[in-house]
Amino acid sequence: MDHSLVTTGFALEGQTVSRHLGLVRGITVRSRSIFGSFGAMLQQMVGGNITLYTELCEKARAEAYELMIRHAELLGANAVIAVRYDGTDIGPGVSEVLCYGTAVVVQAA
Repeated sequence: MDHSLVTTGFALEGQTVSRHLGLVRGITVRSRSIFGSFGAMLQQMVGGNITLYTELCEKARAEAYELMIRHAELLGANAVIAVRYDGTDIGPGVSEVLCYGTAVVVQAA
């Protein structure tokens, strides 16, 4: 899928939605390692950006996004609109990241 046809908006400029295929999602669950948690704790003591957690969050978001794209492609979509992210802590040191949107088929207007 052309990633320029994935948007948080409800329309794509220059494109017409010809079919709505429904909700698509990608979910990933990540945990922090003991070493990562210790390193993050040290960064927390000095303040500023906690890069270990930032990297973990970015990887989780990227994985959830790619899983959503794969789901859309399985349905025959060539675009996804109304993309959103959500995250939930589901246990100590364990987080879920969800990426979801509406799978559609578009064609040039």
